[in-house]
Amino acid sequence: MTEIAVVGAGIAGLASAVALAGRGHSVTVIEERTDTASGAGISIWPNALAALDRLGLGDQVRAAGGRVTAGAVRWKDGTWLRRPAGERIVSALGEPLVVLQRVALRDILAGALAPGTVIDGVAVREVTATATGVRLHLTDSSTREVGAVVGADGTGSVVARHLNGPLPHRYAGYTAWRGVSALAIDADLAGETMGAGVEVGHVPMGADRTYWFATERAAEGATAPDGELAYLRAKFGAWAAPIPAMLAATDPAEVLRNDLYDRGIAQRWAAGPVVLVGDAAHPMRPHLGQGGCQALEDAAVLGAFVEMSADLPTAFAAFASFRRRRVRAIVAESRVIGRAVNLRPPALSALASRATVALPEFLVTRHLASIAAGSAFRLPTRDDAQPA
Repeated sequence: MTEIAVVGAGIAGLASAVALAGRGHSVTVIEERTDTASGAGISIWPNALAALDRLGLGDQVRAAGGRVTAGAVRWKDGTWLRRPAGERIVSALGEPLVVLQRVALRDILAGALAPGTVIDGVAVREVTATATGVRLHLTDSSTREVGAVVGADGTGSVVARHLNGPLPHRYAGYTAWRGVSALAIDADLAGETMGAGVEVGHVPMGADRTYWFATERAAEGATAPDGELAYLRAKFGAWAAPIPAMLAATDPAEVLRNDLYDRGIAQRWAAGPVVLVGDAAHPMRPHLGQGGCQALEDAAVLGAFVEMSADLPTAFAAFASFRRRRVRAIVAESRVIGRAVNLRPPALSALASRATVALPEFLVTRHLASIAAGSAFRLPTRDDAQPA
């Protein structure tokens, strides 16, 4: 049994801790934040549900959220750009996707860990290799000696910088709002509504709530003088249903605004007893809904390699090689979509969005399945665990 420190208690960190603890290791999760905010919603696609099944938590997640079968895209006046049949989507993906509040997912993951596993309110400021493992230097001036470290500390990861040196992240040029509305929407309207240089997503989150998000090009650090929700209600007030009613049924205090940042995939994901997962390894823009989903895949695959390998450095190296092949294309496609939605002038963005109508539905569905179907998630075999 090795003592492993997981740096970061987001989705990637908690899920990785579950996977490693399930293989008999002693795990501690170190998290800087102490807030208990509920956060917005998150879409768990079938590929991530398959990963959660591997962790023994898939059914808990399915029961905690609303199930979504549609994936429509409309223009802001209500014109359909893409309207796939729900049966076709579910057949292609293997099951509906699940939408739940992030705090509910965090609670499920944390609930699978032994009490006291997560240490809140302290951050890792430096990572040092030692003869027997890794030394973590913490912001409370203490140090912690462990046998291995999993870096799950996001885009600005201290652990990633330990492996790669400076990794500057940059503002992507647009901001995102997220919220939960106390309104049920028609299941057929689940998906996205597009405008010139802007998009709004909306999906049912259970019987009487809707998770929504919006993105728009904006100056870094900007805020709405009269409040974020007031700004959105004015901007989208004339858009097609359900958007005006959805925003009207949203609590202003529950709206989150976050500028979106990007950073290249880390060149080194693993070295000796240190490995990166989630955004620390492969930051991903939100346009395919795969950021959290790929983090869950990371955790399940990491656990599988640890189970099959003779030691943790071997498992970590094999994990990095295996997962890089899957993630690289998804990161690139998410970035391309983000750039298309935010093209300038906005008329170019409108043309790009409307051009999706020309794509045959079966091709779109097949491509989506290659990313997000339950069958798209693949566990490694023992051949994958062999040193290169």
